[in-house]
Amino acid sequence: MNFHPHSFLPHHRLLAYGVALELLQAVLAARISDTKLRDEAERAAKGTCLNLAEGAGRSTRADKARAYAIARGECVESIAAVEIAVMCGRAKAEALPRVVELGNKLNAMLSKLVR
Repeated sequence: MNFHPHSFLPHHRLLAYGVALELLQAVLAARISDTKLRDEAERAAKGTCLNLAEGAGRSTRADKARAYAIARGECVESIAAVEIAVMCGRAKAEALPRVVELGNKLNAMLSKLVR
């Protein structure tokens, strides 16, 4: 999902950034009704995207790895918040498989970027 195909910004060239945006969309589609869990899920999904962009813009390997590691933690947190909301009957259960699918894909991508 590249909204800017002619962009030279570093995060626009990362496939993981596109997957992170898809994860954000999937989290939003879960329609979490619990205010606290919705805030946690959305904040963490947004944080995943933002930390990926930050890492892409860093120049040293260590700085990149730190930002990507934070993005990975945010990714997992967003998935857990959706899972908990579904378990409590506060989100669309049919949205969960897509959230988990994208989360698994993104977690694998981020794990490679952290190394």
